[in-house]
Amino acid sequence: MFIDRNHIQHHIMSLFSMSFLFLSQSMFSTLSTIGHFPNIQILFKSSNIFSLLFWCSIIAFIATFYQKKCSKKVYLVDFACYNPLPRWNCSKDKFIEQLRCGGHIKDESIDFQKKILDGSGFGDKAYVPEPLLENPPNICTIEARKETESVIFGAIDELLLKTKMKVEDIEILITNCSIFNPSPSLSAMVVNHYKLKHQILCYNLSGMGCSAGLIAIDLARQLLQVHPNSYALVVSTENMNNGYYLGNNRSMLVTNCLFRIGGAAILLSNISSDSYRSKYHLKHTVRTHKGSHDNCYNSVFQKEDETNKFTGISLSKDLMNTAGFALKSNITTLGKSVLPLVEQFKFVSTFVVKKYFNNKVKVYTPDFKLCFKHFCIHTGGKAVLDEVQKVLRLSDFQIEPSRMTLYRCGNTSSSSIWYVLAYCEAKGRIRKGDRIWQIAFGSGFKCNTAVWCALRDVDPIKEINPWMDEISQFPVDVSI
Repeated sequence: MFIDRNHIQHHIMSLFSMSFLFLSQSMFSTLSTIGHFPNIQILFKSSNIFSLLFWCSIIAFIATFYQKKCSKKVYLVDFACYNPLPRWNCSKDKFIEQLRCGGHIKDESIDFQKKILDGSGFGDKAYVPEPLLENPPNICTIEARKETESVIFGAIDELLLKTKMKVEDIEILITNCSIFNPSPSLSAMVVNHYKLKHQILCYNLSGMGCSAGLIAIDLARQLLQVHPNSYALVVSTENMNNGYYLGNNRSMLVTNCLFRIGGAAILLSNISSDSYRSKYHLKHTVRTHKGSHDNCYNSVFQKEDETNKFTGISLSKDLMNTAGFALKSNITTLGKSVLPLVEQFKFVSTFVVKKYFNNKVKVYTPDFKLCFKHFCIHTGGKAVLDEVQKVLRLSDFQIEPSRMTLYRCGNTSSSSIWYVLAYCEAKGRIRKGDRIWQIAFGSGFKCNTAVWCALRDVDPIKEINPWMDEISQFPVDVSI
């Protein structure tokens, strides 16, 4: 017989409320009875008030304890990152040569893109979908679908192989892709391909930028709190074909240089017995949205260029300041949950001094290295990683997984943080009890983070991992 946990919780909370009302009514009825005996009334009134407060405290404690007890733990059973086809490999020189042969880009625009690529932190092994390597680039919905199907199905197939999971056991499906949003949706594409059950809860997130992968994780976490004994499949990707810009607007050409193909599939569970086979336990998620500020809202904006012929994503000059602004706000919120009390005190004290006494005082930046072993930062570009390293005061070793992912894979949008985590696993760095901090930025403007705790050592020898064939070659020197 299936018992709804929320139904039980509702009845227990109702019982607590009724108990409180009963105690209150008893006290006041007793006081009215002895109202003719002033001395006894004073004594009894104080006694009853103490009794009422005592029982209210007990009830509040039990309610709080039960609420925490009922909060389901969310486990990351495993994840998989898509490994593109070798023929999709596109070096920086090959990318520039393709532009020259295409004839749709002006020479000065080609030179500009070459400059961007040279300073991007890229290597020569990132991947571009084959239709974009044709002359002219074959940009159409059919090819966009093929690209997305290859990435999504490839990542899910590998995840199912790793977890030995049956598709009929998946109760929740969340897909996210910012640019490509066909009808039927990407979640429907997955349901159709794997013939998932018709009762499955499906969600498709769009237009939320590179941080949408962590939004999807947070949504899955919330759903797993109210659907007991469930598995949630999260799929994060981006589509290059649908987002490729064919004009000459420089603010829109940057995205052509930075984004590369990639995707990840993540299996989450709230089943207690899965703690023994899962890799990580989800500790915290923090979402920060700065869309109420116009400069933040317009920092990453999809629109037509000045010719009204081509659509692209414009990146403003304020983007880095916006990212730093959103990051500081996010870590201020997260710090309350993860930082040691000494670090919190240093931050609060300097903040108060700066606000009320001396505006020249610099607010103390907490040392997050005290509470996190690994940092998985979205590979938005070299400038993004430089800024985060500066703000968080990370060492070259701590920023290495993100820099190597940018070098090897480019900016794979919302899936990039999973390639970074895969790098840490392939290097054999994940040990039981380690805490991992994922940080991602996205249009809107948003900064989202997730904190995981490793439930076991991750043995790279036993892993199916996109880095395994070449992990011995890393790290490489990416200094310019």
